[in-house]
Amino acid sequence: MPLPKIATPTYELVLPSTGKAIKYRPFLVKEEKVLILALESQDIKQITNAIKQVLKDCILTKGIKVEELPSFDIEYIFLNVRGKSVGESVELIITCVDDGVTQVPVTIYIDEIKVQKDPEHNTDIHLDPTLVLRMKYPSLEQFIKNNFDFGSEQSSSNIDKSFDIIISCIEGIYSNEDAWAASDCTKKELQEFIDSMNTNQFKLIEKFFETMPKLSHTIKVKNPKTGKENEVVLEGLTSFFG
Repeated sequence: MPLPKIATPTYELVLPSTGKAIKYRPFLVKEEKVLILALESQDIKQITNAIKQVLKDCILTKGIKVEELPSFDIEYIFLNVRGKSVGESVELIITCVDDGVTQVPVTIYIDEIKVQKDPEHNTDIHLDPTLVLRMKYPSLEQFIKNNFDFGSEQSSSNIDKSFDIIISCIEGIYSNEDAWAASDCTKKELQEFIDSMNTNQFKLIEKFFETMPKLSHTIKVKNPKTGKENEVVLEGLTSFFG
């Protein structure tokens, strides 16, 4: 007689990027093993790849391509999957910013952590009265490649990587009469287009990344040694690993 199958509950959440509802399940023991091994490695790239593998297994809604989701969607989904899998809260040690030394344990409930959106953020960047640069968000693959595949810490290399991120996030260029899809352009053509911008136009691109939606949570902790209240902003998935 075959062993009985264990029922797994399903849940629903709304993707921050699109407002679309998706269904998901908690991760199972086999997926937890993948995460534990990645966390024990203390290698951010391995952790991120493990998250991708687990999400592919746990997202039940058809047609969701994990590799193409914005990185802030990935982070938000993972936190919720984790919450339904191993606990609704995370325990963290926060260093008080007033003295930079004292550490305080805190408990953060996952359902309080949201993707924060800046009201000034826009994917359409108006370079001049007739020309618009439309941007898209970094995907998980781009997020891994551009953040964790560092072959060198030289400043010139970092500059090149920054431009690679920008180019990978260009969706298209539009004028009053024409349109150019980034997929139809070469990397060299897009690089030359960016290089031809003036300083103010390039600052608009920087603003796109600075104001991009991000997984963020603000907590207040009291320093037991100084008595001062500290406000600490946690951003990004790795900030919430307990």
